[in-house]
Amino acid sequence: MNVRIGIVQSMKELDIELAEDVDRDALVKSVEAALAGEQVLWLVDRKDRRVGVPAARIAYVEFTSPSNDRVVGFGNA
Repeated sequence: MNVRIGIVQSMKELDIELAEDVDRDALVKSVEAALAGEQVLWLVDRKDRRVGVPAARIAYVEFTSPSNDRVVGFGNA
């Protein structure tokens, strides 16, 4: 699962690739809890790196599933 986090007053986004077996509902609840309590949202990526984002700086959070049919180069869709 991929998580894209927009940061307030920043043009850049954090794009974090999580493990395949992450519970999506539990992840959504942890994001909601961090936002409600203005805490730090901690995520662990596929390489076991911890990423912390202060909830007060989060503009949006987008959850996507990695696509196995990614097109590389100039392919016809």
